[in-house]
Amino acid sequence: MRPDSGPDSGPPPDTTRTDYTGAIYGSLLAASVVAGAGALGPHPRVELVALLLCTGVVFWGAHAYVRFVGNRLRHQSVTWREIRQVCAREWPIVQAAFLPAVAVAISPLLGLGVEGAGWLALGVAVTQQVGWATAMVIRAGASRGAVASVAAVNLVLGLIIVAAKVALH
Repeated sequence: MRPDSGPDSGPPPDTTRTDYTGAIYGSLLAASVVAGAGALGPHPRVELVALLLCTGVVFWGAHAYVRFVGNRLRHQSVTWREIRQVCAREWPIVQAAFLPAVAVAISPLLGLGVEGAGWLALGVAVTQQVGWATAMVIRAGASRGAVASVAAVNLVLGLIIVAAKVALH
């Protein structure tokens, strides 16, 4: 319990402006998909774009479903309004797959082969993950030290995925 959480402390803080967890999670997910995507079929770029977007949609659906189950257990019914709110709240998981997918799609314009496209997508996913995490704590009013710590932890998480890609391929 917070020390200022007495009956006169007012309503709890609104965290909707600073909740980027879906975007951070989705970025980690996209990076993991790229790192794990080994030998794809005859159209590797198209397949990787589809894999990124489909994985984002499936995990979005799974997260929304789990929230619905939790709401149902708590309220005994789920309203259409709650369904829309939960789906919207979890949508950043899908959005986080978009930029890495675009990176793969435009990679031929940059003169990149399939392997280069994967590295570009991985770099985009890790960069946006660190960016969302950093933006989240800045908007929450965190200290410079906390901002640096969160950025560093997210960078390390991203680099672990990069190391996994190196090890797998």
